[in-house]
Amino acid sequence: MQFKQSSKMADVCYEIRGPVIEHANALEEAGHSVLRLNTGNPALFGFECPEEILQDMIRNLSRAHGYTESRGILSARRAVAQHYQQVGLPEVDVDDIYLGNGVSELVSMAVQALLDDGDEVLIPAPDFPLWTAVTTLAGGKAVHYLCDESADWLPDLDDLASKITDRTRALVIINPNNPTGAVYPRELLEGMLDLARRHQLMVFADEVYDRILYDDEVHHHAAVLAPDLVCLTFSGLSKAYRVAGFRSGWLVVSGPKEHAADYLEGLGTLASMRLCPNAPAQYAIQAALGGRQSIQDLVRPGGRLREQRDIAWERLNEIPGVSCVKPRGALYAFPRLDPAVHKIHDDEKFVLDLLLREKIQVVQGTGFSWPRTDHFRILTLPHADDLDAAISRIGRFLAGYRQ
Repeated sequence: MQFKQSSKMADVCYEIRGPVIEHANALEEAGHSVLRLNTGNPALFGFECPEEILQDMIRNLSRAHGYTESRGILSARRAVAQHYQQVGLPEVDVDDIYLGNGVSELVSMAVQALLDDGDEVLIPAPDFPLWTAVTTLAGGKAVHYLCDESADWLPDLDDLASKITDRTRALVIINPNNPTGAVYPRELLEGMLDLARRHQLMVFADEVYDRILYDDEVHHHAAVLAPDLVCLTFSGLSKAYRVAGFRSGWLVVSGPKEHAADYLEGLGTLASMRLCPNAPAQYAIQAALGGRQSIQDLVRPGGRLREQRDIAWERLNEIPGVSCVKPRGALYAFPRLDPAVHKIHDDEKFVLDLLLREKIQVVQGTGFSWPRTDHFRILTLPHADDLDAAISRIGRFLAGYRQ
């Protein structure tokens, strides 16, 4: 008897760790060095856990070998609640906080608890593909609203409005955006939230990069701008605190929660079904939120992340037939391949050919629900010299590449 995957998996994909990674693994097993520019994993590029976070985890390990409360330990939830109170959500309390095994688990729980088969969720294009995958797996339909590259990758409000139907249940806002690095101005967010208000949509605000900002950009929390809407805000320690492997994230429920009582009961059931979040990593949260915010040193002029962003943006734009909007936040760039110069008909093949020839792994643009084969995503996490060399190699590869 042959066992096949469920039919629910038919349209589920996650190209950040998709089929190309198997070729990358095979190359490494054969002794080649592969530069992994596909996954935002700070540890691969010399970013270490802040010492105070690590020490808090170590000190509490003796208390972290049993199940915790299903939403997470009280001290960590209190720290998250106080953080959001300070940024403008005074009504948020510990009962509104759910801790999770990274933001990814919480996204899955939040979507599963909301959708019936055929319900629609508005997700940006390009997107972080987890949102599309979990929506599809939950029986819903991912409806992608376009972000405009010519307008610094900001969402097109007219396109967003045109995609709303009577089956639309939620609006996903990814700000700062992965993969483009766009940071949304207040006026744009207010326009998006007004559409959610008029159509009675739940708001899912993916804000895991909210502290990774360049060029004096300001991040505006969607929940703060719309206290009258039911908003679920997602964030965690993986990026701003550079501890992706700890799998330590949180979800904050705000707004008129009485309008979502039944939904929140379902969310609580899913939280209980997974028993609890990873216990040791929960003890990292209070130290992270209450301690020195070392990310600020990394993103200001002269900081390592700022320098790497600058090098990536400048060098990509120097490649003939390649253009890149300047990322204002996050850890990625999303360059465009001019179709008149680089005739890429299959962008997954392009990514695979680049890997096999140059031993550099990037992710094709269609892996982020972008409708054309003319983009790819590259990390800005490697040291500036390594990025400079890698982008030079990508340029040489493109100069002679044909499909």
